[in-house]
Amino acid sequence: MNDSDKDARHSARMQRKKEVVDGKIAAAQIERGVLLVNTGNGKGKSSAAFGVLARALGHGMKVGVVQFIKGRSDTGEEAFFRRQPDVTWHVMGDGFTWDTQDRSRDVASAEAAWDRARAMLGDPGIHLVVLDELNIALKYHYLDVAQVVADLQARPVTQHVIVTGRAAPSALVEAADTVTDMTLVKHAFAAGVKAMPGVEF
Repeated sequence: MNDSDKDARHSARMQRKKEVVDGKIAAAQIERGVLLVNTGNGKGKSSAAFGVLARALGHGMKVGVVQFIKGRSDTGEEAFFRRQPDVTWHVMGDGFTWDTQDRSRDVASAEAAWDRARAMLGDPGIHLVVLDELNIALKYHYLDVAQVVADLQARPVTQHVIVTGRAAPSALVEAADTVTDMTLVKHAFAAGVKAMPGVEF
């Protein structure tokens, strides 16, 4: 096949693709807030959420972040986003569950974090809410999944929410509009590379 034939085939294929994509765009006319869930064992669930947070700020939106489980306050994302006037940021965890080893304390922290999150979910002036590592709190039954889903569904109609963490419960997956399962292919930590600032935190 010569280059001219390849060009013609490519052009025809892209024209068909454009027709399909244009049709889908034309059919998608609903405007409302969406619930996104980033889950799976791969790296990047929170990182992806914070990328969307930056995108929302670029559109002049006000955003709120509640971090479950995580207790450290030296992350690059927090240092950066706390300097932005339209961001409200709350670190509400006591650290990884294998470090705390205190279920009652972890439950109390998760409940306090959910109270903070619920306040954001009730505020139509907050356009995007990031609930970082909420899935972990749900996995360990620190919070009632049915109540969490009900609160998420009762939020203002135009408010977007991103939930992160491994092992998203099926009820949350069912309620979500978009779910991404990040698959672990390879991680530097397995080769003995420590968590590096700017990449891991």
